[in-house]
Amino acid sequence: AGACCLRERSGVARSSVCAPVREDMLNVPAPAFPAPASQQRAGEGGRKKIPLKPGRSLIDWIRLTKSGKDLTGLQGRLIEVTEEELARHNKKEDCWICIRGLVFNVTPYMEYHPGGEDELMKAAGADGTHLFDQVHRWVNYESMLKECLIGRMAVKPVAKDTSAGTKKEKDILNGVLPKMLSQSFPKDLCPRYDWFQNDLTITVAIYSKQKKDTMSELVTVDYEDGILRTEVIIEEYSYLLHLELSYAVKEEIAVHISGTVGKVEIVMKKRENIFWKKLGQPLDKHNSFIKRTERELFYRKCRLVSKTHVTYNTKLFCLMLPHSTRIIVPTGQHVYLKHTVAGTEIVKPYTPVSPALQLDSKELVRNDSKYIYLMIKIYPNGVFTQDIDKLQIGDNLLVSSPQGNFRKSLLHTIEDLFLVAAGTGFTPMVNLLANICSFRKIKLMFFNRTEDDILWKEQLEQLAVTNERFDVQFILSEPTDDWTGKRGKISLHLLSEFLKRSHEESKTLICICGPTAFTEQGIRILKDIGYSEEEIYAFTE
Repeated sequence: AGACCLRERSGVARSSVCAPVREDMLNVPAPAFPAPASQQRAGEGGRKKIPLKPGRSLIDWIRLTKSGKDLTGLQGRLIEVTEEELARHNKKEDCWICIRGLVFNVTPYMEYHPGGEDELMKAAGADGTHLFDQVHRWVNYESMLKECLIGRMAVKPVAKDTSAGTKKEKDILNGVLPKMLSQSFPKDLCPRYDWFQNDLTITVAIYSKQKKDTMSELVTVDYEDGILRTEVIIEEYSYLLHLELSYAVKEEIAVHISGTVGKVEIVMKKRENIFWKKLGQPLDKHNSFIKRTERELFYRKCRLVSKTHVTYNTKLFCLMLPHSTRIIVPTGQHVYLKHTVAGTEIVKPYTPVSPALQLDSKELVRNDSKYIYLMIKIYPNGVFTQDIDKLQIGDNLLVSSPQGNFRKSLLHTIEDLFLVAAGTGFTPMVNLLANICSFRKIKLMFFNRTEDDILWKEQLEQLAVTNERFDVQFILSEPTDDWTGKRGKISLHLLSEFLKRSHEESKTLICICGPTAFTEQGIRILKDIGYSEEEIYAFTE
């Protein structure tokens, strides 16, 4: 999402990852379209969340799963489920769902689901894999719903799909595209790879056939325990090399990318001067080219190297990537953190931020290509963030590859960029501020509860003083008596006053991020003012 600084608060519903995100959600968010933590045009809309009853938080669900109570109704037995048997369990008081061949009794989870019962019922008595993948393929459902496991399907049921005209996709073998993909990518435009060697090095060359200046942001490389994994994102698709190399190589791996010809070179130094007869042994999904949303998320261990306070309850975490990992998180995209809490694996999205606004920091900014900075708000009753905050310097966190669909191309012709943020909805805006010189004017309207909640207030004020292209307005809903700035909540009056084009015909983009109600109300107001859907971009789940 603008998966930003995730926030947690019991009993409060919301849907934007860039907004406060409830810590009491069961890591299995409500099905909705498009996928969670993705950025989207205002017209596409986000998902709805339902306020949970007291005692139905994430930690309450974890406690229930560990209570020893029979949540399946089968007294611990695992059964083989037929399509007919699955279809019979399609009611709210008796609801089974199949995900990737595993059948779960989600009846006891109904009241814990942030999206409400109706969202779960979309896959009741059927295969919900397609719906699940549309929303939260990153979730470890086997861990979160393990006490609800009924058994396996005897025969895979037909996936329940609400979209019209969906065709079955064929398996990809040896990098050959199924017919449905070849319509978008003719065979002569599909990626391929080759490799060569000399006495000292092994070079893998990937020919993406996509000539883009931003290509360097679309390549991730990981090497660990003899396994090389390289992923190249090409529009909405993912090309993967996944090999166990024939021999060991040194940790120093060089990646050379030429966007002008669409070529990626990975240069590895041999540990021994041995002639390689083959590059290595292909592993799962090697040389495959599939839709990005169908690619299983990959995580690597990153080491916590620093924690610094941003506000009284928000910290900036600096994570160091493994030595042989290369990742650049594109502007507006996010990563997932995976962490085990009370024996249950939980996954949460966060938008990496640049530390560039830390103008008063005595610490030198670390090399961006080796470090990821995350702004995390710590809640007193937050299951996930409380545990994250207990991590010591040197501890590891699992971090995914970048996700999201925000593209810099949206900004290429923009003259006036307006940013409307509430609370931690500010985080996807941070990296946009790094491009101030690309715009005639860039303005930030920042909504918070109190002055102490404003992230990087002094740095933003200093940026406004030193750069005439940038303006910032702070609006507080619960200010103290001595606050001299603007007061209130998002409204037609405030936005109309704020959104002043630099000239009548200037090309404008308005980015908005905050709690669900904030974002939805903001979009309605912007449309009432007269802005089109093409001029509004919402960072939402």
